Amino acid sequence: MEQLLLLIFLPLVGAIITAFTGKLAKIVSTVFAVASLGLTLFIACSFIPDASTQFEANLPWIADLGIRFHAGIDGISMLVVLLTNLLVPIIILSSYKHDYKNPAAFYALILFMQCGLLLVFTAMDAFLFYIGWEAALIPIYFICAIWGGKDRIRINMKFFVYTIAGSLFMLMGIIYLYLQNPAHNFDLQAFYALNLNADQQGWIFWAFFIAFAIKMPIFPFHTWQPDTYTAAPTQGTMLLSGIMLKMGIYGLIRWLLPIVPHGVQEWGNLAIILSIIGIVYASLIAFTQKDAKRLVAYSSIAHVGLISAGIFALNQQGMQGAMVQMLSHGINVVGLFFVLDIIFSRLKTNKIEELGGIAKSAPQLAIVFLIIVLGTVALPGTNGFIGEFLLLMGVYNYSIWAAAIAGLTIIFGAVYMLRMYQNIMLGKTNSLTITFTDIKGTEKLVLYIICVLIIVLGVYPKPLLHLTEASVQHLLEQVNQKLKQ
Repeated sequence: MEQLLLLIFLPLVGAIITAFTGKLAKIVSTVFAVASLGLTLFIACSFIPDASTQFEANLPWIADLGIRFHAGIDGISMLVVLLTNLLVPIIILSSYKHDYKNPAAFYALILFMQCGLLLVFTAMDAFLFYIGWEAALIPIYFICAIWGGKDRIRINMKFFVYTIAGSLFMLMGIIYLYLQNPAHNFDLQAFYALNLNADQQGWIFWAFFIAFAIKMPIFPFHTWQPDTYTAAPTQGTMLLSGIMLKMGIYGLIRWLLPIVPHGVQEWGNLAIILSIIGIVYASLIAFTQKDAKRLVAYSSIAHVGLISAGIFALNQQGMQGAMVQMLSHGINVVGLFFVLDIIFSRLKTNKIEELGGIAKSAPQLAIVFLIIVLGTVALPGTNGFIGEFLLLMGVYNYSIWAAAIAGLTIIFGAVYMLRMYQNIMLGKTNSLTITFTDIKGTEKLVLYIICVLIIVLGVYPKPLLHLTEASVQHLLEQVNQKLKQ
């Protein structure tokens, strides 16, 4: 219990201290982020990869309402906790070349957001889950609103309205489940045990699905995403794409499927259709993008669409693929946005047509960028391959036609990502790119770490699969058992 409480609240303590450290904020936030990663690795090494909930904390909180501080870690939680606490120090390190105004507030908000994310990924109480859900939103709103780019206020308001609206739908669903619970508490297992009829499960499905679909996002709830990713500061974009969208994916797996399996059975086909439409739509839009950052934003929608389709296929392969791909996508997309940030910091543009020939003056950047791109397009031997392979197998077991269309994400992705790489890195240099300097210092450190992860997890993904297998299987058994009732 003590380990989990320390894991959750260490970033909060770090945020409070960082807020008062002025110009030392970068160093102090890095220390706390690395300490959180070290604690996570210690917990992961002590974790038994079965279906049980471990390191559980179950403390009284608001007793009159049946609210408890109930959190724990199983295989599903362990993977996203690892992702969160792995990426936060990488994201902080990636900012070392920037001199943000009021750095203490900037880095404190990142650590505060980390605390909220960890609450979401470990909560076993619906009220605690909702608190974490909102706690993760508040800091990213201010990060984007204060340190974002052109037109950030309008764009950020759209993002905020979308996400708050989704949160309110989810809150209504949580309150309804609480009122249906004879024990009058918000315990996750008590929600799993509720015997709701088909109509009740149908509207609860939509209350939760809309909230999660906005966060991921899934078509047609995606319209906030490309503008927000483009206008946000790079570290904000990394937090949104690398970790925050995983809140929606995790919500589908942890909360939606086991609570309303009949609702999923009734409406899951529509969810898969929306996911596949999103794959094709986002891929086609990505082809037309002239800004590299927007291209990566649309590619993220396509990848998330495939993850969503795999989850709603309701089988072991699809679910395992979703778990692995959550981690792989987070690593890859952070790497992509960091490379584009390096290019923008030197040339003040991400317009693809204005670039070219950078590999001639920056061969090290060209190599690491290529590795990240190959991971993104799921080349065998990279981290993206095993997740997308399992996802396609899961969707194939659901429908061969759905798998055929969903598989377009790999084909289309390879075309537009490699074309982007070719136009930026290869070809002739121009008056803008001829002065480009190669990566150095923390740029090398961050990109080398990402490339090592891409290769190691691609060559040997077994530990990730073993980590989540028992928990995923147990969750599917719960879902199938309730469907038979």
